[in-house]
Amino acid sequence: MSDHSEAAAPMAIDPALVRQLAELVSSEGLSEIEVQDGERRIVVKRKLTVAVPEASHAFAPAAPPAPPSHSAALPHVPAVTPEPEQSVANAVRSPMVGTAYLAAEPGAAPFAAVGAQVSAGATLLIVEAMKVMNPIVAPNAGTVRAVLVENGQPVEFDQPLVIVE
Repeated sequence: MSDHSEAAAPMAIDPALVRQLAELVSSEGLSEIEVQDGERRIVVKRKLTVAVPEASHAFAPAAPPAPPSHSAALPHVPAVTPEPEQSVANAVRSPMVGTAYLAAEPGAAPFAAVGAQVSAGATLLIVEAMKVMNPIVAPNAGTVRAVLVENGQPVEFDQPLVIVE
């Protein structure tokens, strides 16, 4: 049986270590970090919040964004406003809040241009969120009818991005 004095002894916590771990979590964009040293275990968690658009604004057309300053190296690929007969109801939508990139890197050709044939699973664009590049893929084969965002444009959750028919 263990000695009660050992069980009642408080754990020695190094505040500098905790601060260092908290800074690491923040600087690296992590949600949590855990460190274990023998019997001592420290977990530092960061509370993450996600902005969810109000229902009344979720499908309202946005004002045209200002051209992004860092997209000069990418050939200009303007966002296309869908024709009145085109519906954004079947558009590929953003699964997260982030920044849309139409090409793999500055100066590269866009993943999908208007009029291009794409196969199911083909990358249409990338949404970067918290330093993670998330490919947005075509749900089915078809023709790209409209690209509704510009390179470097911030996007919201559920925002229409590309129309593939």
